[in-house]
Amino acid sequence: MELILISSCLLGQPVRYDGKGARSRHPLILRWLAEQRLVPLCPEMSGGLPTPRPAAEISGGQGEQVLNGSASVISTNQQDFSREFVAGAELALKKCQKQNIKLAILKARSPSCGSQSTYDGNFSGQLVSGQGVTSALLRSHGIKVYDEEMLLQAESYLAELERNSR
Repeated sequence: MELILISSCLLGQPVRYDGKGARSRHPLILRWLAEQRLVPLCPEMSGGLPTPRPAAEISGGQGEQVLNGSASVISTNQQDFSREFVAGAELALKKCQKQNIKLAILKARSPSCGSQSTYDGNFSGQLVSGQGVTSALLRSHGIKVYDEEMLLQAESYLAELERNSR
């Protein structure tokens, strides 16, 4: 059975910057939970950040640039959280490698987990195309990353993985 890395907040765990969860009650997530496929992880907490914590956005690029040191993750109070975000991404990758996870469902628009877009780095509420730090690292190692708005695509990929493993 293929396992799926999932953002802890999507299971309702209160790990987001505001101390809340973002529980998804989508039937696919509920089914995968019942099948014991889901491996929860919050990269930001794993990287050493507390909950609650100041909101943060990527400044000067996207996840790939944070990983190579040319952009930063900056909080609303101007703290640089880049080190913690990279550490959390590396722990997520290690967990995937250790458990042979090839698929992740991560929180949309997050500076860690966003897979299609993140906020623009100015705390303006504007989205820009790109991906968060953890999404970028996982993808660079061949792990497919989807968000909670792309569960049907994730289900198709999961079915493909399971067909190919027979």
